[in-house]
Amino acid sequence: MEKNKEKPVVLQVLPEMNQGGVELGTIEIASELQKRGITNYVASQGGRMEPSLERLKVRHFTLPLKTKNIFKMWINSLRLAAIIKKYGITIVHARSRAPAWSAYWAAKRCGVHFVTTFHGTYGLGPKGIKKFYNKVMTFGEKVIAISEHIKKHIMENYGVPEEKIRLVHRCVNMENFDVDHISAERMIKLIEDNEIPEDKPIITLIGRLTNWKGQKLLLNALNKIKDEEFFCLLIGDDQGRVKYSDELKEMVKKFGIEDRVMFIRNVSDVPAAMMISDVVLSTSIEPEAFGRIAIEGQAMGRIVVASNIGGSRETVIDGVTGRLFENNNPDDLAEKLRWALHLHTEEKQKIGAAAVKNVKEHFTKQIMCDKTLEVYNEVLNSK
Repeated sequence: MEKNKEKPVVLQVLPEMNQGGVELGTIEIASELQKRGITNYVASQGGRMEPSLERLKVRHFTLPLKTKNIFKMWINSLRLAAIIKKYGITIVHARSRAPAWSAYWAAKRCGVHFVTTFHGTYGLGPKGIKKFYNKVMTFGEKVIAISEHIKKHIMENYGVPEEKIRLVHRCVNMENFDVDHISAERMIKLIEDNEIPEDKPIITLIGRLTNWKGQKLLLNALNKIKDEEFFCLLIGDDQGRVKYSDELKEMVKKFGIEDRVMFIRNVSDVPAAMMISDVVLSTSIEPEAFGRIAIEGQAMGRIVVASNIGGSRETVIDGVTGRLFENNNPDDLAEKLRWALHLHTEEKQKIGAAAVKNVKEHFTKQIMCDKTLEVYNEVLNSK
């Protein structure tokens, strides 16, 4: 922080504190602000990640911020305004649409700075009817885009000038995703708890079971490489999409790979799951806003294979830190999987080292937090 410049007092606003990229980013920023002695607060509907804020000694205000009821959103704005005044908030940082409206009205009422983070390509709805609702995310004095893909989306769909947007990539917490920190005991526990075979190369796809994450695409690709040795882990909850998960299991049965594909609903130790993997996948058939799995895999020196759309194009250097395959093309995915399975040890080590270097130079928590604080200081010291 530069001398003689006012320190911000930050209120981050989001719908809830359940597991997800928005919530994780909120906690990461809150942690860094605390470390730097910057007073900060979080407002949301609450959730299972709230204890993380408690451990950081960051105060959480529980409000019904997930609501999309216009009357309740207005009431929330009054509640937020009261918090802003009482705790001397100077910057309100909104991370999602419904609470952003409440946060925007509150910031305007109190005359404080308003910043937004555009976390995804929000659907425009039939004939663009949701465009106005989404547009609140462009009302920030500065709009943070989590990838070049999102930056382009904001400019093309909402007409936001480039000079208003600040690119701040999402990150990996290298304290968690560091091979030196993953004990043999953690890996053994994961293997034994799930009865994962240890004599075959492990291909892993982590992500909730939903069509756009590309599980069907992967199964079609695996069907094309049945002559190879592999064991595939599909890690993710169907979140009530039982029909979809049943379809996946039926595909596995149809392809005759029941003994080579395992569904694991939840894994609490994702770094250990990546550590036991030879190949980490990101197979989304729609663009990821950023794609955290691809950089987590790289951070651990794994061989990452990702679709050539969205954020992955910015995080995976094709042929250097991993491979990109043609989106929604099972033949090309199969080809890239064969490539990964046939890599010699020296080639794996070279790619793994390049992948770790790529993450450390561009996608660490420290870099993300530094750039976010730059945005805070920029708006705080503007007129």
